[in-house]
Amino acid sequence: MSARLCIALHDVAPATWLRCARLLDLVDALGAPPLTLLVVPDWHRAGRVDGSPDFRRAIAARLARGDEIALHGYSHRDDAPAPRAPAAWLRRRVLTAGEGEFAALDADAAAARIRDGLDLLRAQGWTVDGFVPPAWLAGAGTRAALRRTGLRWTSTHTALIALDGDGERRFTAPCLTASPRSRWRRVASRAFLRAGLCLTAQAPLVRVGLHPADADHADLLVCWRDVLSELLGRRRAVTKSQAISAIVHDRGDQKAAILGDASR
Repeated sequence: MSARLCIALHDVAPATWLRCARLLDLVDALGAPPLTLLVVPDWHRAGRVDGSPDFRRAIAARLARGDEIALHGYSHRDDAPAPRAPAAWLRRRVLTAGEGEFAALDADAAAARIRDGLDLLRAQGWTVDGFVPPAWLAGAGTRAALRRTGLRWTSTHTALIALDGDGERRFTAPCLTASPRSRWRRVASRAFLRAGLCLTAQAPLVRVGLHPADADHADLLVCWRDVLSELLGRRRAVTKSQAISAIVHDRGDQKAAILGDASR
């Protein structure tokens, strides 16, 4: 199996588009590889995707050049009741700054938000095959709801997951990402990204997660340019849907070869 790279741009929405465009320009300058755009239907309730003709035209242009879109929550805000357990509080309020929209939803609530989000995106004529929960946080209710959606894939911070009627198939796929919320986080992120190049060098599939806030900091942009340049020099860039298809195909070929050897 050849080494592959998935580049995802998170939090894509009309309200974040100017910063998203800066990151897209950076990636395009490195050879215009295909990206997965994680679109939020109504990011922070600051404007739905169907309310911005300019945004819809920009997304149409990206799709025409080979990108794909995936559903990324609905509002990207965790408005469920406040967590009581210390671990849940740390995860939902500190580490993710209240962005884990699907962390604590029950199956019915999660299914309703996923359905509303898919309806809104597909009403624009966009094909949507995947779902990534904001902050990669998906509770048991969300995981149960996803199995009823007909979507092909979802992901966590460490894995790409194929969805089908029989459940889930999880494939290891480490993700390199940055945290720009403070100066010390940016310094740590630059060190993490450079170390991540070495730590993931032998991984068949590596993912990159870009966020609009990354575009606000020149130091992160320089680091991302260097990291992406190195990754693209030694890996084939694919969308997440393409990665799922390739992995399932590769695993099928390997299984067929093993069965063939065993029958001889």
